[in-house]
Amino acid sequence: MNKATIFKGFIKLRPQFHTILNFSSSSATNQWIPTITSSCITSLQLSAQERNLTKGKELHSYILRNGFTNSPLFTTSLINMYSKCNQIRESLFVFDTSIHCRNVFVYNAIISGLVSNGLPRNAIEIYNGMQQLDCIMPDKFTFPCVIKAFSEVNQVIDVMKIHGLVFKFGLEFDVYIGSALSHCYLKIGLINSADKVFVEMPTRDVVLWNAMINGYAQIGQHDRALQVFGLMVEQGFVPSRFTVTGILSAFASNGDLKSGMAIHGFVIKMNYDSGVAVSNALIDIYGKCKRLEDAKTVFNVIHEKDVFSWNSIICVHEQCGDHDETLRHFYAMLRAGVKPDLVTITTVLPACARLAAINRGKEIHAYTIVNGLENDFCDMNAKNAIIDMYAKCGSMRDARLVFDQTSRKDLASWNIMIMGYGIHGLGEEAIRMFHAMRETRLDPDEITFVGILSACSHAGLLSQGREFFANMQTKFGITPTVEHYTCMVDLLGRAGELNEAYELISKIRVEINPIVWRAFLAACRLHGNTDLAEIATKRICELDPYHCGSYVLMSNIYGAIGRYDEVSHVRHSMRGKNVRKTLGCSWIELGNGVRVFSTGDRTHPEDSLIYALLNSLTTWIAGSYLVLV
Repeated sequence: MNKATIFKGFIKLRPQFHTILNFSSSSATNQWIPTITSSCITSLQLSAQERNLTKGKELHSYILRNGFTNSPLFTTSLINMYSKCNQIRESLFVFDTSIHCRNVFVYNAIISGLVSNGLPRNAIEIYNGMQQLDCIMPDKFTFPCVIKAFSEVNQVIDVMKIHGLVFKFGLEFDVYIGSALSHCYLKIGLINSADKVFVEMPTRDVVLWNAMINGYAQIGQHDRALQVFGLMVEQGFVPSRFTVTGILSAFASNGDLKSGMAIHGFVIKMNYDSGVAVSNALIDIYGKCKRLEDAKTVFNVIHEKDVFSWNSIICVHEQCGDHDETLRHFYAMLRAGVKPDLVTITTVLPACARLAAINRGKEIHAYTIVNGLENDFCDMNAKNAIIDMYAKCGSMRDARLVFDQTSRKDLASWNIMIMGYGIHGLGEEAIRMFHAMRETRLDPDEITFVGILSACSHAGLLSQGREFFANMQTKFGITPTVEHYTCMVDLLGRAGELNEAYELISKIRVEINPIVWRAFLAACRLHGNTDLAEIATKRICELDPYHCGSYVLMSNIYGAIGRYDEVSHVRHSMRGKNVRKTLGCSWIELGNGVRVFSTGDRTHPEDSLIYALLNSLTTWIAGSYLVLV
């Protein structure tokens, strides 16, 4: 019998149900009560399973209308139905109005519903109220939910108290409680306790193995997760969907594409690819291993994409540097009717920043405001992403406005503002922001000094930059990294202090990367110092012989002073090493998206008209110039 038949069967029984309620003294009609009750409960369970709120409310309305509300069985089913449909207020209303018909199952239903809807503190409050009742005792279904609630709020002592109660009730060998405890202990960092619970379990099922594998994966102990997975397979347990999601995250973290593809084959064999969680995990591992096409293939075959599916594919495109496609998928997500969350927002905003697509960024910012995602209690990562987007798009006014309206600023917020002022040449503002940060008793970190030194470099504040560089180690105890040295070389080079910059490079104690020498080479080109430029080019070619930037800079230096033989030699050297200049590109916001184009681009369907207009403009500009001359 299918689900629709069961629900229709209940609808057909409603007349008899009405008769029973009105003539309950009749023994003939009382025989229908178990049938009606069973059908109604089954229909409620199906509504919960299918997340069918409309059917669930119709059943609830019928129950209320006929006065059949004092049954713990109906109360439990209604709470479960509303919880599964994410209507936690209605679940609480049913619970609050069921004071005279509560039993342990009713309490289990509301505690489970609160935990699954992300309200662990409310679940703990109701559990504590339950503990004060002598007539209702927790059972083996109560403890797993309560353990999860306490782990969500990181209350270690209370978890241990629950563990003690489990022994008191003689449930220490229950596999579901053991799974909850193992996972909880791993989550709060008590690895030895988790291992002890796992080892002492006389019988193990796949749920317990999954708790250990997923627990280790979630806390970053991926090698240990793989060990447990290997032991599980050795003992003959067949991995489930939950096993697959945990082990794929471990492979993704380790960049183990080969093992991930093997698990993908297992997934197809077991028909686990029909589960959206498994597909999301596959997208994640392919994305982290830079297999964009494979990730897109998995994504495209998902029939019912959830917010995690969209987040996964959006993150993959952003990780692969395909910012335009990141935004395209975001708008496709909106068209599909899937509501973005904070993870989505913090992924697409950096794409707007890198494309300088401020109009798209403003639209996304507006979306966060309209949907209540931007407030003083939201994730600071989202706030910082908004500030960073405005700063990198050149709108420091908007960045400052969001920054000032943020009541709980963290160090990253200050660093973004300092860096933003710096890259736009507002060095004095960056310095004022640094001192304002110090007034809040926040200590700067390595990133802060990269920002402030970069700000001094772009604004030509030589003396201030020297002072900050000297103070970062003596006053703040921060050892300079190669990034700080690069900023100082750039600062000194822009100011024409090439000899001092060269001396600084010679004294660097950390491993030098080509970026330091490229900054120095750019300064040599700026000031026409060929001798030092040749030294820099030689070192760059030793460190990174296949990067085109240094060859182009050196060629330009030789060309500026008329040494064309050397220009020819540099270009010959590039050809000999098969080094090609990276094709530059530009982009512009037009209509509903960002248009990217490069030199000599012929991809537009109306390219002939575009180039004809460009030629006309070029001719007109040349003619105007001749007239002026």
